[in-house]
Amino acid sequence: PLGDEKINYKMRRALKANSFRQLQTLKLHQRAEKWFPVIEPVLKKYGIPEDFKYVPLVETGMAHGKVSPKGAAGLWQFMPQTARSYGLKVNSQVDERTNVYLSTVAAAKYLRDLYKVFNSWTLVAAAYNVGEGSLQRQINKQGEDNYFRLKLNRETGRYVYSLISMKEVIEKPEKYGYKINNPRKLMAYQP
Repeated sequence: PLGDEKINYKMRRALKANSFRQLQTLKLHQRAEKWFPVIEPVLKKYGIPEDFKYVPLVETGMAHGKVSPKGAAGLWQFMPQTARSYGLKVNSQVDERTNVYLSTVAAAKYLRDLYKVFNSWTLVAAAYNVGEGSLQRQINKQGEDNYFRLKLNRETGRYVYSLISMKEVIEKPEKYGYKINNPRKLMAYQP
């Protein structure tokens, strides 16, 4: 929502945090250039808004081998049980959470299912971060289903702002302190 000073402040803070001076923007651009052509067609096939391609940048900086302290892994940071429930093999021999294509298919299915529950892409992003059950409890407890009005934990309360600011920094690098030789390469994949 535009015009809300509290929201504008949070957005400015997120943009500052994701600007070139704070992040290794060149690496993010290089990883986006490499993986967006894999991610974008999958999201499109499952009817997921293209902006969700920024989730792996926020979650892991699109760096391979990232495992959270809680056990989430891969670019999409799937927990083992969620990964298995969306068709990924996760065992002592194989971890398909690290396969970008397969994990993107699983993520698209998961995002689509979250949309069926929340009927709001903003709430889907929040649920992706905090978990469906946790978000639903907060919605029920607060009697509010607008992400921008919900009182959420710090990380989830900043999550949508981080996604928006990551999109801004990647798509408009010069505006945020970095010059990319060919920013058109980062635009939507065109088969």
